[in-house]
Amino acid sequence: MRGFGCKFDSKTAYMGLPYAKNEAFNVNNGDVFKWKHFWEALAEHFGIEEYGFDEEESGRLRLVEMMEGKVGVWEEIVRENELQPTKLEEVAVWWFADFVLGGEALLDSMNKSKKHGFLGFKNSKKSFISRIKKMKAYKIVP
Repeated sequence: MRGFGCKFDSKTAYMGLPYAKNEAFNVNNGDVFKWKHFWEALAEHFGIEEYGFDEEESGRLRLVEMMEGKVGVWEEIVRENELQPTKLEEVAVWWFADFVLGGEALLDSMNKSKKHGFLGFKNSKKSFISRIKKMKAYKIVP
């Protein structure tokens, strides 16, 4: 294991304890989270105009469609910013990103986890920004 400390790692270790055996637990940061706030933070961090998050399903951005035919654009971004050589399809699995990022809100109850003594918490916005900073440091994104 390279590092220990993300929410999932700590929860996995916790679930290995005898009193958590054969129990199912939700795994999330423990805060209330809406994707529209993530998009705002992402635009702010990269210094770009915010696309916005359409609350209506029919108007939502579809990354699968948006990234179609953009291989050359990504190659240019990689070259201009001296990033690690990656192919666009290695950056993300766009259908999965649509599935995960396209939802209106993520509300998983952590009540069972808390009842069993797992009280961990992370600020989702700060977690995303931290991951983006790491990707920048490794020259994966500009």
